Amino acid sequence: MLTYSFVDLGSDSLYEYLYKCIKNDIMNGKLKSGDKLPSKRSFAKNLDISTITVENAYAQLMAEGYIYSLPKRGYFVSEVKTFSEKQPEKVRRLPEKPREESCFADFISNRTSHANFPFSIWAKLTREVLSGEDSTLLLPPPAGGIMELRKAIADHLYQFRGIGVSPEQIIIGAGTEYLYGLLIQLFGNKAVYAIEDPGYQKIAQIYTSHGVDLCYIPMDENGVCTGVLEASGADILHLSPSHHFPTGRVTPISRRYELLGWASKSDRRYIIEDDYDSEFRLLGRPIPALQSIDVMDKVIYMNTFSKSLSSTIRISYMVLPQKLLKEFYEKLGFYSCTVSNFEQYTLARFISGGYFEKHINRMRNYYRNQRDILLESIRKSPLAGQIKIKEENSGLHFLMELQTEMPDTLLEEKAGRMGLRISCLSRYYHRPEQAKQHVIVLNYSGIDREKMGEAIEILERCVNGND
Repeated sequence: MLTYSFVDLGSDSLYEYLYKCIKNDIMNGKLKSGDKLPSKRSFAKNLDISTITVENAYAQLMAEGYIYSLPKRGYFVSEVKTFSEKQPEKVRRLPEKPREESCFADFISNRTSHANFPFSIWAKLTREVLSGEDSTLLLPPPAGGIMELRKAIADHLYQFRGIGVSPEQIIIGAGTEYLYGLLIQLFGNKAVYAIEDPGYQKIAQIYTSHGVDLCYIPMDENGVCTGVLEASGADILHLSPSHHFPTGRVTPISRRYELLGWASKSDRRYIIEDDYDSEFRLLGRPIPALQSIDVMDKVIYMNTFSKSLSSTIRISYMVLPQKLLKEFYEKLGFYSCTVSNFEQYTLARFISGGYFEKHINRMRNYYRNQRDILLESIRKSPLAGQIKIKEENSGLHFLMELQTEMPDTLLEEKAGRMGLRISCLSRYYHRPEQAKQHVIVLNYSGIDREKMGEAIEILERCVNGND
């Protein structure tokens, strides 16, 4: 008769403890396949426990396949195949918060300051949504997103970007990366994609991860080289004509019409206009969108609220040409919208109530001051005679060309050791060796103003070898 001690139960109940004891004996081979287990009544009597306890333990073992029962014969041990191979190492528990690299100043990150988020207004609108939209918050949203938000975005685009579209053309998604994935599915894996060179590295990573053919189109002072684009065989062109990253260039109107002409030559050709960061042009009015002069319905306009509001508000949108809209819903209309109703209703009120416009104006002034403080710190430093500043009015970063013989990779590495995270322009080229050297891309959106002066001093010591 099997006998177990119930002295050290721990936090287990009686039946759980008994279940584990029998299970361990089966796994260790003490109880072999086909062995008959004691009847519930005799087993309970031997262990001085209730029959219900044994019955519950047997039920759990049967549910997991360790034992089986035969009518009028009792319970038997099942054949359990165990592995004698080396057990895998235990997975190390990750820390609750992701570990970030410590540095004095980060000129690479494009995060916005938490202090600039309009918490009080957002909280007020949140309460209004909770109290006024209770009947609709839990309804499944349309694939393209809630109509209130799409209408608010359409009105905003018309008033501030010169883009006249219907709300139905707008598709809401949780981040532009998700929307890129939808477009790749819409166009199919046989389409060839062209991206700017240099360009934002994540764009290439997204297309490459989806397994599509990708070609890199060099840029001149006016943007993407149309001759190279035409010869590339590309079907889809991805570009940022109003504020290119990292060069900060703006594509002039003549080149824009050339690109629209390229797209009009084939039914398969389209342009994805990424208007990211365009709201923060610091001199004059924002540059009109390419989509606003598109009469051939060839431009897919994309933008996000991650930069203008907060990087944690993962709400982006794209505007599909009418020709693609029907095809989108036929092929991909089964997808659910990836942004919660709650966030969509809140953002809709934030835009339609005029809060978004006021926030953008306030942030434009904030970033202009942020840039001016950094430029003043540079002018006052010993670096002033060794540098040339470019594209300081185009957005939330600018270029700083250095007079140095230090290779870019060494410059970045040396700055990192001294507490600065910087990136050189060559990093953003498909072939870095072909890029102009000694040009730093300085993103100043998230830099603490009190650290700017000292950060430039550290950079000067790095460049001139005084470390």
